[in-house]
Amino acid sequence: MLDIFSLSQEEISAVKLSMIVGFWSVFLSLPFGVFFGWLLARFEFFGKSILDGFLHLPLVVPPVVTGYLLLILFGRRNGVFGPWLYETFGLSFAFNYKGAALASAVVAFPLMVRAIRLSIESIDQNLEQAAKTLGAGPFRVFFTITLPLAVPGIISGIVLAFARSLGEFGATVTFVGNTYGQTQTLPLALSAVLQVPGSELYAARLAIISLIIAFGSLIISEYFARRAKRYKAGGRI
Repeated sequence: MLDIFSLSQEEISAVKLSMIVGFWSVFLSLPFGVFFGWLLARFEFFGKSILDGFLHLPLVVPPVVTGYLLLILFGRRNGVFGPWLYETFGLSFAFNYKGAALASAVVAFPLMVRAIRLSIESIDQNLEQAAKTLGAGPFRVFFTITLPLAVPGIISGIVLAFARSLGEFGATVTFVGNTYGQTQTLPLALSAVLQVPGSELYAARLAIISLIIAFGSLIISEYFARRAKRYKAGGRI
């Protein structure tokens, strides 16, 4: 009988690293997600469609391409910004969880931006205009009206981005490789296990764990989406 609770040290390491990578990828990208979601939802400007397309590009290009571009930009030796970041701040993305978090953040970013943008677009702009007529400046309107009302969408975006980061494979393995304890998240661990004959039990266990985490994330996202709909209909958050 398959026991999903008797995890090996390698499996525990992969689960922990996946959680760490997911947390940091969401934490670091959230301010940018809120900004670009708000920008796209509330403003019309030249090049908006180009910016929108650029932000959503990781959704349509192969993840391997995203990882390759990250390698070109942030590679420690030959990258465009990598050597400068290492010499100035001692920051290196090569073969460690920081690189895995960066790759996951880039791939999951479009989901976060889209959820936040849709949430802000659904907010009645008359509320913002009323606050402005009472003397509130743009920043005060944003932080006291727009941002609180967009919280359900922001949470939904966070959960979706976190779930997507847990399933990230192509960009991560291309950018930082598959190193045990450093970059080997659940998808990478599953890929490594599948290459070993007779490891079906471990592969099935990792797959079940991944499914449980991903499904739980989607349930949480749907929960907040429903609460947002009830709020718009006059309910309570």
